Amino acid sequence: MERAEDDRDHGRDETPEERADRRWNELLQELRVAQTGVQILFGFLLAVAFQPRFAELSTTDRNIYLVTVMLGAATTGALIGPVSFHRLLTGRKLKPETVRWASHLTVVGLVLLLCTMASTLLLILRLVLDDTLALWLVAGMMAWFLACWLALPLWARARYATEFVDQQGETTQK
Repeated sequence: MERAEDDRDHGRDETPEERADRRWNELLQELRVAQTGVQILFGFLLAVAFQPRFAELSTTDRNIYLVTVMLGAATTGALIGPVSFHRLLTGRKLKPETVRWASHLTVVGLVLLLCTMASTLLLILRLVLDDTLALWLVAGMMAWFLACWLALPLWARARYATEFVDQQGETTQK
């Protein structure tokens, strides 16, 4: 089978199918980390409604809880979605497309996870702190998450990459 020319130039000697397999395996490793955290968080959120103090929550806190649970459910769906994509498309010679769609779902899941974390923090911090301080702490933590999850990777990409191979295997200059 002929190897893609751009792969040899980038230190990888792999066909488009091999590249899709590698990217799929890398994506699965990333999803394992995210899914574990989401499952723990979602389990915690579901248990909150059964705690004695839940009945004492204000209408605002109940609404925040409702939004948080829905965000947690949406996050779970987005981060488990790639498994369904793979299962339903396996054997149809659509691996590169499957990887691309699964990657998009993973990014959506990470955005939803950020929102779920913000909402969870807001709910918890409103119960133990002044509302204004709670909002400032949530904003600070969201800035931290954005720095870790977005700013640092984008900085590294800009700093160290002079060219990259896009999803279709095309070499693009920075």
